[in-house]
Amino acid sequence: MVVLVIGLVIFLGLHSVRIVADDWRSAQIARLGEGPWKGLYSLVAAVGLALIVWGYGLARTAPVDLWSPPLWTRHLASLLTLPAFVLLAAAYVPGTRIKAAIGHPMVVGTKLWAFAHLLSNGRLADVLLFGGFLAWSVLLFAASRRRDRAQGKSYVAGPLSRDLIAVGVGALAWVAFALWLHGPLIGVRPFG
Repeated sequence: MVVLVIGLVIFLGLHSVRIVADDWRSAQIARLGEGPWKGLYSLVAAVGLALIVWGYGLARTAPVDLWSPPLWTRHLASLLTLPAFVLLAAAYVPGTRIKAAIGHPMVVGTKLWAFAHLLSNGRLADVLLFGGFLAWSVLLFAASRRRDRAQGKSYVAGPLSRDLIAVGVGALAWVAFALWLHGPLIGVRPFG
């Protein structure tokens, strides 16, 4: 469990720098340059993510059950992850109305993903992993929206076709992950 917690602290801590130390972040980018900052940031994020994956795997070998979620929560989690994938896609398709309305669709998608997995998993490692991501995404979304308002930033909505692309890509990614990738990668098959 310690490896999982260290990974979460590194990964979520790094991804919280804009929330708690935006001026320090700006100073580091000015000092190092944008390329080296992004490289260092990516390296530290990769280390944190690797520790999360490794730590979660270790924790699953000696699970600590907190509760037994009812079967229907698995179905609800599968349903909630569909819009999470669409929101993730909308973050990368420029000019979606989804992004114009929400501002930060990837963060909202992360909230949905984490909440869905908290509902359907009752082990301590799950609470740490998904609860950590849920708490972080709630704080990040609030901070990001505050920053947008302070800067007068808005997101331009393009044609509806951009949203249709985001919905299509997100739905296809959800199907591929749910049917073929989740089982081999995570060890749990959402639909069987």
